[in-house]
Amino acid sequence: MLPNSRHPRPALSKLPRPGKSVFEENVRPGKEDCTQTKRSPSSPQGGAKKRSAFGDITNAHKNQQLLQKKKDGQKVQKKTKGTAKNNETNLKRALKKVATIEVPEDVKDEKETKVASEEVTPPKKEEEPPVEQTLPKDVEDIDKDSVDDPFAGSEYALDIFNYMRSREEKFVLPNYIDVQRDISKEMRAILVDWVVEVQENFELNHETLYLAIKLVDHYLAAFVITREKLQLIGSTAVLVASKFEERCPPCLDDFLYICDDAYKREELIAMEVDMLQKLNFDINIPVPYRFLRRFAKCAHANMETLTLARYICELTLQEYDFVQERASKLAASCLYLAMKMKDLGGWTATLQYYSGYPATDLLPLMKKLNSLLKNQPNDKLKAVWSKYTHRVFFEVAKLPALDMRRLEEEEEESKR
Repeated sequence: MLPNSRHPRPALSKLPRPGKSVFEENVRPGKEDCTQTKRSPSSPQGGAKKRSAFGDITNAHKNQQLLQKKKDGQKVQKKTKGTAKNNETNLKRALKKVATIEVPEDVKDEKETKVASEEVTPPKKEEEPPVEQTLPKDVEDIDKDSVDDPFAGSEYALDIFNYMRSREEKFVLPNYIDVQRDISKEMRAILVDWVVEVQENFELNHETLYLAIKLVDHYLAAFVITREKLQLIGSTAVLVASKFEERCPPCLDDFLYICDDAYKREELIAMEVDMLQKLNFDINIPVPYRFLRRFAKCAHANMETLTLARYICELTLQEYDFVQERASKLAASCLYLAMKMKDLGGWTATLQYYSGYPATDLLPLMKKLNSLLKNQPNDKLKAVWSKYTHRVFFEVAKLPALDMRRLEEEEEESKR
């Protein structure tokens, strides 16, 4: 059973060690407490003594002995004249043998061509400058202001989002709720409401929340489960998404704690392995939140308008009717509806270019989103609504929905 109360995140990593006070852990030990071993004087860094790998292969010790004998007045014995003459005759015979050896012509040609190929190096090709992407006349280059920012990746931003849009084809969800005999739409909404509370209490990124819900949907589409394991799947999805998105994800004990110790450690680990295997370890699923921030940059929307679009987009997580919508189209529709609610103009050519959707394709989905805003939230499932009624989120949940007749008139004008 899903817990209704919000548990604060246990600060397991901040607890002091037994037998030590909190202040003793951060105090730097003095010189008298250091037990560092004294290094050997044979090397400057206390390492092993210098030695050669295979002994003295340079005959340096022999040369030193000869020099020492000369200093002491001892003369090195000279070789006899007979041995010198024998060496000369042997050298002459060797030279005659080398001169009489004839080299075939084909071998000479091979050697000459080999030497010529080694000596002649091909000229280096000049690197071609990168081809700049030309934009239409009415389209603004939204990445030019962040060229000097190494964290923005402005030169790859357009290719990255085009790649994410191409991956949407792979992650289209079927109507899986009819296959699940023990799971209903209402039970899925309860699970999403609980995951939103977990994301808020753990202060996780919004990308983690969206990815966790996607993992739950794709797992339910691939495997039929019972209702007793639904919360286990939700907590495991948050664990996997945290490892993928967060810099410092919560530990395993935290997820056991938020489940009120309903599951064991072995069950959570086994579900994580099973989820990754069912999804073929491909969890880089496109989520609407990434597209929403990109499109808000194209519209030069302020933080309040972006937060309103985020609220609309986050409401769709609980509704099963929006599961089959593409992430990019859902993000564009949420932003366009927020712009209409704030009277910020229409869908510009820049938004159409970067999103890939004209305004006529977004109006039917905008009507569906606007009707979602008009419906009062469920008394038991108010996690998203209460979250965005806070002043930190500009209290955007209290804003009235748009008049439906205004959207219908715009849709009729677009059809003409």
